[in-house]
Amino acid sequence: MKMRWGPLCQFLWLWSYLSYTQAVPIQKVQDDTKTLIKTIITRINDISHTQFVSSKQKVTGLDFIPGLHPGLSLSQMDQTLAIYQQILTSLPSQNVVQISNDLENLQDLLHLLATFRSCPPSQTNEVETLESLNGVLEASLYSTEVVALSRLQESLQDMLKQLDLNPGC
Repeated sequence: MKMRWGPLCQFLWLWSYLSYTQAVPIQKVQDDTKTLIKTIITRINDISHTQFVSSKQKVTGLDFIPGLHPGLSLSQMDQTLAIYQQILTSLPSQNVVQISNDLENLQDLLHLLATFRSCPPSQTNEVETLESLNGVLEASLYSTEVVALSRLQESLQDMLKQLDLNPGC
């Protein structure tokens, strides 16, 4: 039986090329994700009134705004961002419009990362409507914005750290 090395060598060359080209996009997506997170953090820093609040402060009625949860998986990051997205789109402030758009793009990047890592589709397509949001917005619009942006900023900083550790699904 005669062994044909040509097809085997071509297959090995093609396989190494394909494995290399797949490694590049996931790193690019991860880098883009980190860059977008840093951009959102900078945008929050540029809003002057958010710098005077600690996310650790207890604010009555704003318990629905997610706090810091270290060790988030990709799907938990997505859930957290979906809640913040819902909060920010409910705020009438012009300060949060671009941040809200950036969060949507960040969710898309997280979905792409999850796809590259063969994670099952996220089950967070529909986030429960935050029932207490409307009442809180009427009572304290300014406080809601400040607390939400402050907590979002800390959550994003934690997500940035988690991306370096290659979080699970």
